[in-house]
Amino acid sequence: MESGYVTTPFGRRPMSLGMLASQQLAETIEPGMKRSKWKLFRAICEARPALGVTDRALTVLDALLTFYPDDEISEEKGLIVFPSNAQLSLRARGMTPATLRRHLAVLVEAGLILRKDSPNGKRYARRDRAGAIGEAFGFSIAPLLARAVEIESLAAQAVADRDLLRAIRERLTICRRDISKLISTAIDEAVPGDWEQMTMMFRALVARISRVATTENLASLLDEMGLLRDEAVNLLERHVKRQKIDANESQIERHKQNSNTDSNYELEPSFETKQGEKAATNNEGTAEPPGEQRPRPLKPSAGMVGKVSDAAIPLSGPSLKSFPLALVLQACPQILDYGPGGTIGNWRDLMSAAVIVRSMLGVSPSAYEEACLGMGPENAATVIACILEKGGHINSPGGYLRDLTRRTERGEFAIGPMLMALVRAGGPIARHVG
Repeated sequence: MESGYVTTPFGRRPMSLGMLASQQLAETIEPGMKRSKWKLFRAICEARPALGVTDRALTVLDALLTFYPDDEISEEKGLIVFPSNAQLSLRARGMTPATLRRHLAVLVEAGLILRKDSPNGKRYARRDRAGAIGEAFGFSIAPLLARAVEIESLAAQAVADRDLLRAIRERLTICRRDISKLISTAIDEAVPGDWEQMTMMFRALVARISRVATTENLASLLDEMGLLRDEAVNLLERHVKRQKIDANESQIERHKQNSNTDSNYELEPSFETKQGEKAATNNEGTAEPPGEQRPRPLKPSAGMVGKVSDAAIPLSGPSLKSFPLALVLQACPQILDYGPGGTIGNWRDLMSAAVIVRSMLGVSPSAYEEACLGMGPENAATVIACILEKGGHINSPGGYLRDLTRRTERGEFAIGPMLMALVRAGGPIARHVG
């Protein structure tokens, strides 16, 4: 500022601690500091919510800056503008005097301008004989220069937040579309799975989307929808994989049926007898080479004539999607008590804790081993943690685990809905993981 003392407002306007703080801040301008007034004004517009000013107040600030003679604001060129109310009203798009005073007060309260009132409250400047301004009374824009770095930082953060919000909204829109179409496809194609529950979860997530939602809220919704979409994709991919396996089995059956029409059994391997050797005959009338025992054919059961039994071809266990460890611990915090030292920092710690909990819940080693083979060790440990979290709601943990293992093998079980249900039931978790 041009004066080194505290100025108080004219007339009935009261003095406030905020005004005093703004005056002290305006006196801390670094020597030689300059800023383009229009670039700085653009930054103020970007940071408007953080600065606590209205769009009409920015219209008044725009009008005030037009009275500053140069494009660059600096202490060397003075920091006081002194327009009359009539001229200021014209440049503020014809704003009425009462509205003008109200928004000038908003700018002062926000710490963007200061009043430097004359003894009679008028705005004017005293000039020397050469025409240079000696002392001026009006509005000081010194706070703009003193807070330039802060304002530019707030503007950059506002732009980044806006871009992030737009990107999250776009991803959320795509995720909503994906889930809707995937569920519709699954229902139309009669894919095994609890699609009704998944539809209800999807509708509940969509209902939580607000027009004025914050970035944090939308990011949380996007994470939950992403899990739901992954579960839908996982179930559909397992169904497609199983269809391919069934198709390959059918091709193998047809190939074996047509390749050897003289054989009594479709899966019976052929053997050649050596020349000059007498062929032995078994009780079914088929020759066997001496000294060798021929493999017995697989006898089809009733209703399965001409089809290979499922037990005859070992299928690899269905591949369930493993979820982030942090999400598992958020959904199932009780498992932390059984980790090494009361913390769980990796999957190895979780699996070690699951073994302890398995024994405590009365789950037999064979049931847990089957779950590890069918789901994978990480997912089996996750299910044990979920069973522990549900507590008394499960009468027979061992039977429940065996049922989930069988459903997994049929492609009818997904861990994601179970975890998200526990997350919603438990709310925010204050515990820390190691």
